Amino acid sequence: MLEKTYDAKSVEPKISREWQDKDAFRAGAGSKPGAETFTIVIPPPNVTGSLHMGHALNNTIQDILVRFERMRGKDVLWQPGMDHAGIATQMVVERKLAAEKQPTRRELGREAFVDKIWEWKEESGGLIFNQLKRLGASCDWSRERFTMDEGLSQAVLEVFVSLYRDGLIYRGKRLVNWDPKFETAISDMEVENKEVDGHMWHFKYPLAGGETYTYVEKDAGGNVTFSEERDYISIATTRPETMLGDGAVAVHPDDERYAPIVGKLCEIPVGPKEHRRLIPIITDEYPEMDFGSGAVKITGAHDFNDYQVAKRNHIPLYRLMDNQARMRADGEPYAYYAEQAQKIARTGELPSENEVDEINLVPEEYRGLDRYDARKRIVDAINAEGLAVTTLDEEGNAIPYVENKKIMQPFGDRSGVVIEPMLTDQWFVDNKALAGPALDAVRNGRTNFVPKNWEKTYNNWLENIEPWCISRQLWWGHQIPAWYGPDGKVFVAKSEKEALDQAVEFYLAVDGPWKAFVEDKLENFKPEEILTRDEDVLDTWFSSALWPFSTLGWPEKTPELARYYPTSVLVTGFDIIPFWVVRMMQMGLHFMKDESGQAVAPFHTVYIHALVRDKNGNKMSKSKGNVIDPLELIEEYGADALRFTLAIMAAQGRDVKLDPARIAGYRNFGTKLWNATRFAQMNGVSGAGDFTPGDATQTVNRWILTELSRTVAEVTQGIERYRFNEAADAAYKFVWNQFCDWYLELLKPVFMGEDEAAKHEAQRCVAYVLDEAYKLLHPFMPFMTEELWGLTASEGVREGLLCHAEWPVAEFADEAAAGEINWLVDLISGIRSVRADSNVPAGAMAPLVMVAPDPLTQERVARHEAVIKRLARVEHLSSATDAPKGAAQLVVGETVYCLPLGALIDVSAEKARLQKDITKTRSEIERIEKKLSNEKFVANAPEEIVLAEREKQSELATLLAKLETALSRVIEAE
Repeated sequence: MLEKTYDAKSVEPKISREWQDKDAFRAGAGSKPGAETFTIVIPPPNVTGSLHMGHALNNTIQDILVRFERMRGKDVLWQPGMDHAGIATQMVVERKLAAEKQPTRRELGREAFVDKIWEWKEESGGLIFNQLKRLGASCDWSRERFTMDEGLSQAVLEVFVSLYRDGLIYRGKRLVNWDPKFETAISDMEVENKEVDGHMWHFKYPLAGGETYTYVEKDAGGNVTFSEERDYISIATTRPETMLGDGAVAVHPDDERYAPIVGKLCEIPVGPKEHRRLIPIITDEYPEMDFGSGAVKITGAHDFNDYQVAKRNHIPLYRLMDNQARMRADGEPYAYYAEQAQKIARTGELPSENEVDEINLVPEEYRGLDRYDARKRIVDAINAEGLAVTTLDEEGNAIPYVENKKIMQPFGDRSGVVIEPMLTDQWFVDNKALAGPALDAVRNGRTNFVPKNWEKTYNNWLENIEPWCISRQLWWGHQIPAWYGPDGKVFVAKSEKEALDQAVEFYLAVDGPWKAFVEDKLENFKPEEILTRDEDVLDTWFSSALWPFSTLGWPEKTPELARYYPTSVLVTGFDIIPFWVVRMMQMGLHFMKDESGQAVAPFHTVYIHALVRDKNGNKMSKSKGNVIDPLELIEEYGADALRFTLAIMAAQGRDVKLDPARIAGYRNFGTKLWNATRFAQMNGVSGAGDFTPGDATQTVNRWILTELSRTVAEVTQGIERYRFNEAADAAYKFVWNQFCDWYLELLKPVFMGEDEAAKHEAQRCVAYVLDEAYKLLHPFMPFMTEELWGLTASEGVREGLLCHAEWPVAEFADEAAAGEINWLVDLISGIRSVRADSNVPAGAMAPLVMVAPDPLTQERVARHEAVIKRLARVEHLSSATDAPKGAAQLVVGETVYCLPLGALIDVSAEKARLQKDITKTRSEIERIEKKLSNEKFVANAPEEIVLAEREKQSELATLLAKLETALSRVIEAE
């Protein structure tokens, strides 16, 4: 006999150990001979990570798919692994060293510091895997991989060297996101744009040689509204410190205000007067004529939009800051470089990128300053010189025109400092060359997105793709396999020996100074002094892009690679479509080919899940204090309750609004199943034996078996179509409503009766249905169902684990039996609903009158009269040709049923109550409709507030319909 209550805290660890002891999740476990494969690679969590709600949802969905396909007999592999998470891990270990007062990274040196990270990884890096096991993730844990283990490192080397040799990886100077705290380039995903308080300064750029022009503004009809003679062009900027690196001022080609001065030069109003730089006024489509003054300063080395304008118009890119975002202090005096820059402006002839990069246009008084200190000094200097655009204060005095406004500013998500667009030498992947096959694979249906609308995000990213910056100025990661010769020539190879061989061959082939240099090093046994290795490491996403095939042993031709590649489904979040999904598609299609040489996509389906938000629809964040810890929920409610809640709320394209109260509700669902099993045992149910649905003769048994088959079809179809909410909902309704609330209730007279044959059939049928229910629920609630499976064997011990049991098949149908019992359920439910809506006291017995029932209804009522009376609190049943007065009516099937209410309730009082509730509900609906019809409210209110109002409107509409139905019934009873 089962324990009275289910204790998740004791059962879940026990079941987890049993799965582990029996190697239940190894690749191929439980599969049928010759089975097709089903493979999922886990999105590798960071080695620094711990389980959060996004992980919980993502891994619950993966586990549902994996357990489902394993039970269908497929050869399943769920490949686990972790990402080395370059910048995040380096930051964690640096903080640890600081907290322990150990030497810093720089003091330790590269090799010793990396050793420290490996020590930390071995001690605490696997925390998240233990947490995933608590969630019930059924990965093949014996195959755990790490993006920096030996095998994956070999894959990274193979890919880098191969792409370099094909011309798809190169080194160049481009604008990147630069983190001044960590002193490294970072990806767009590691940049968090925040709205902050900022300023917009308006400055005058004087025209060269004192030239003037007539500045004219016109209205939409072409009438002049303002005109004045000017000797300057006005620009607005939020970053005055970057003015030092301006290469041009741009205006829109259609902007008539500035047509007279296009092509002329203007002066940057900062720096020593004797060396003020002149820059050209150009046209470009980028400036917006109706924004600010319509004129934009172009600082190509410190702004991504300006960078594009500068490249289009051959404008020089002057870098102003060092790696810590301080104003540059290197090189010659400012005057020397200003003269070079002026020559470039006059002639329009651009030197090489490296020559331009050497030019330091920071005047001596600003060199070495933090960028924000430099900003203040520059603004003060411009204001003091009278070159700020002015406005009038309240007293009519001219003051510098500065707008205080909200601006979007990029912050490093880990460093918390403002990111600086920086022009640096980095390694890049030629993304455009790899984009075509990745686009084609989705367009021709070889890989499909679910929901399909995410294909647009994928396609847009690939159609407008930029080179991928893959180098990072860190120590933790895959060090770039590139070495530099004494003249700066690069040699890329899988090992230092290979690179050295290349270098020796190259330098000895041509007479010259480097030949003698190399010969000297070789003669003196110092070949290691010929080359210097690139210190940068690869972007973490580079190794993650190889994940579907590197984890299976590539570049070696392993049996696992041949068996399990391509993988089947990728489950991930929408935010990493550009950073991970796109890159896996690109790399997979480039490197993996079938026997005929055709490119193979790494997966056939990409399922994109939504966000998990708090119960009010707000995005979870530490600053809001609304972060929900899944481990705390598991501790309180059990993993099954959390998993089932996430599954039943995981509707495609809709965020999950997680309320712990919902989890408590679905824990009750587990309790319901546990209690139903215990009730069955108390009534002699001990196992199905060799029972099959065809053995059932009783109508009620054939009904539940028909409903079971329908549910099997719905759950199966729901999972196959990635509609996990529909699958979970179908299982929930069957177990709670049809099996527990109705089937077991209808069987009580059988269990208590004297008909032993009927009782024996019911016992076997209940056992069979319970077994099938455990199977259906197992992907969603693996712990409890595995426990119940083990405790309900017909003779002692089950032959195998539930996770390896055969998935149910929808193969039984008796429409007549289903129709009869569903009629009975609808009738009793309808009577109960009328009683509840009309406030009939729970204990009151009421007569039930059938109006002109047909013969089939009369037969059914006769067969089930005792059940109707017991479960619907009916005193007696009768029939009539017309509906009696003073009765509420309901229709079930083709028959009208009447429930006289006059003797049961105060009809007048109930009518008044319902009318009052209807008036109140209508008023609230009108209030919400008025709010939602306000375009300003919808446009400006937070998305979650608007969504909440719409949901409330829908709920109130449902309530109103229910109240109006109840009122109509009471009116009928008057």
